Amino acid sequence: MQDDPPVSGSRHAVSRRQILMGAAALGLSAGASARAAAQTWPSQNILLVVPFTPGGSTDILARLLGQRLEAALKNPVIVESRPGAGGSVGVGSVARAAADGHTVMMGHIGTFAVNPALYPKLPYDPMKSFEPVSGIANVHNMLVVHPDVPAKTLQELIAYAKQNPGKLNYASGGIGSAAHIATVALCDRTGISMTHVPYRGTVPAVTDLLGGRVQVMFTGAPNLVQHVEGGTMRALAVSGLSRLKAAPTVPTVAELGFPGFEASQWYGILVPAGTPKAVVDRLNAEIRAAMGAPEIAERLSLEGAEVWTTTPDEFRRHIVTEMTRWGDLVKRAGIKPE
Repeated sequence: MQDDPPVSGSRHAVSRRQILMGAAALGLSAGASARAAAQTWPSQNILLVVPFTPGGSTDILARLLGQRLEAALKNPVIVESRPGAGGSVGVGSVARAAADGHTVMMGHIGTFAVNPALYPKLPYDPMKSFEPVSGIANVHNMLVVHPDVPAKTLQELIAYAKQNPGKLNYASGGIGSAAHIATVALCDRTGISMTHVPYRGTVPAVTDLLGGRVQVMFTGAPNLVQHVEGGTMRALAVSGLSRLKAAPTVPTVAELGFPGFEASQWYGILVPAGTPKAVVDRLNAEIRAAMGAPEIAERLSLEGAEVWTTTPDEFRRHIVTEMTRWGDLVKRAGIKPE
């Protein structure tokens, strides 16, 4: 077979076939390098960054996933908390990390869907600074009150709040936190007014609710179930569209007269932008295998959470949708950072 005529215009003429063969060789070489990167990953400790204080839902889920990944990969996975500025400090540090798959982070509704609307300048771009890997869990919020609050149902709480606007104080893990936004969404839907008391993390907020220094909280069920069972808090509703296995007698907000209301927290793993696709794909497979174990689903359900794994593209689309949804609420409610 006769070769294509040479491409002119250079000192050394090169045939089209030679160009195509060279491009194919480069493609094969790049593919081989990507596969090699995935096969040799991890080659050092994996740092799993939690951009919030220890003890909250993000930290609980990170440690659970970290243990499973460590066992599967036979490689240390170190969970490290880097709180500050609604999670922006920790997220920003991961955005600047090496894109080699050895620094990963727990993404969250607050840091990726709320903060872009809340903070005019972030140390990261939620869409450009990261490669989404997979969702890992949805956590339904539970609306609880201190036992001294004269309300045993959501309807009674709404009636009391309307009769006493601003009298009830509600706690959250900080301005723009998932608990804050969920409560704002509830107030927006029900027409009530309560006073926000932000804390530096979920744990101190729960502590003050137990002590009666604040009266209401609407946060992740894993932080509250044990207190509800112990009688030190009263649960009025949950934020999902279905009841929790951990608290089957607690109705959803939606079934109490507010159809379609849903304000749950989601969590997922992301890595710095530029991380090789082969590494992202392998990490995705490992996460889905780890979270797919029946005992994990059972454990999460007993704590008020559910397994939620995705492809990288599915997770990216979810983040985009949530940025629009919650960003609109932040602007409508006029929420401002500290």
